[in-house]
Amino acid sequence: MREILIVGGGYAGFYTAWGLEKSLRAGEARVTVVDPRPYMTYQPFLPEVTAGSVEARHAAVSLRRHLRRTRLVAGSVTEIRHADRAVTVRPVDASDYELRYDILVVTAGAVTRTFPIPGVAQQAIGLKHVEEAVAVRDRLLTAFDQAASLPPGAGRRRLLTVTFVGGGFSGVEGFGELLSLATAMLKYYPELSLEDLSFHLVEARHRILPEVSDRPGEWVVRSLERRGAHVHLDTQLVSAVDGHVVLSDGEEFDSELIVWTAGNASNPVVHNHTDLPVDERGLLVVRPDLRVGTDSEPMPDVWAAGDDAAVPDLALPTPGARTVPNAQHAVRQGKRLAKNIAAHLHGGRIRNYRHGSLGVVATLGLGRGIFQYRRIVIKGFPAWLMHRGYHVLAVPTWERKVRVLTVWLTAALFGRDLVSLASVQHPRDAFVTSGNPRTASLSGAHHGRE
Repeated sequence: MREILIVGGGYAGFYTAWGLEKSLRAGEARVTVVDPRPYMTYQPFLPEVTAGSVEARHAAVSLRRHLRRTRLVAGSVTEIRHADRAVTVRPVDASDYELRYDILVVTAGAVTRTFPIPGVAQQAIGLKHVEEAVAVRDRLLTAFDQAASLPPGAGRRRLLTVTFVGGGFSGVEGFGELLSLATAMLKYYPELSLEDLSFHLVEARHRILPEVSDRPGEWVVRSLERRGAHVHLDTQLVSAVDGHVVLSDGEEFDSELIVWTAGNASNPVVHNHTDLPVDERGLLVVRPDLRVGTDSEPMPDVWAAGDDAAVPDLALPTPGARTVPNAQHAVRQGKRLAKNIAAHLHGGRIRNYRHGSLGVVATLGLGRGIFQYRRIVIKGFPAWLMHRGYHVLAVPTWERKVRVLTVWLTAALFGRDLVSLASVQHPRDAFVTSGNPRTASLSGAHHGRE
């Protein structure tokens, strides 16, 4: 029986495995997915997780529940040796071991791109995984509780200062949703006012949301600024040591919460630890049919899709164009990949991946959004409804769709839940300190601002 090994259980990997389960005959091949997490993260919901509009678990699709005929391996692939048809797997708290395959599918997914800026590694949180979105939300809620007990001044100002670095879709959506949550929370904190909030969005380029055209992008900036936000364009983060933010435009301030959303980088295993061909950006060289290699030199029995694959965009007239690394393409590439692998095994026709953009849509907070398809631009509440409608249709499985819709309906009737569970990040503290405030203070100092 053939071994089909899928590296990564994100969008492309999940949909490839899901499609193969439907396409392969019983006993024809065994499909294995290697991923350190037991779920696929539906990343477009992460901004709403930070705002409490979507439950954290509803943004995660269980691999084991939905891939019932697939072998799941909990671990990270640290090396790909296609010459030997083998990969090295590193599980958590165990020794590395080797897995062999007949057919390889690389859908490892990108990682957060970082820069050696002082303080960022110690202070910032990413927004790529569910755990990060939950931590961002809990820190804001905890900061509100702490700020309400302090008099006006530097301490309160720091607690209620939020900084997002990166003006792409995830940064702008997360920023807009968290700003919406913060302003909505003020009615429950009579000690605080809108003037106490300080939200900063820092973008190194001259504009945000590069996926939309200039005028809609400018409208988003104006919309955020009307809500009290500070948008710093053509500005870089210089330092964030101990939460003291220094910007290249000369502005400085203390920020309790710093969220890093400044783009993605290729997965290290693809960029540095494989004998497969990669381009100058560290992405796998992929043919239009999603096989790795070039038309003149295809790699036998290896396929790729998603953020780490330089997939030719046949829907664009521009020579050499590559598909944008987003969820829309990753999902559709995964579906095409499953059909092509099945066709390869069954002697059928292998088709090229071609998908024209359906447009871009972003949430900017509760009841606010932006949508653009070519020259058609929709703003405000209708765009926000389109965002919710599209993503509830796009999230896989009916079970997840129903759960998300139920939470949205509940929030519409009763409002968002404003309870912080930041203590779950250190679940033993209450047990270790036995409720002693002095011991708890020392324990908190030991953890620091993680």
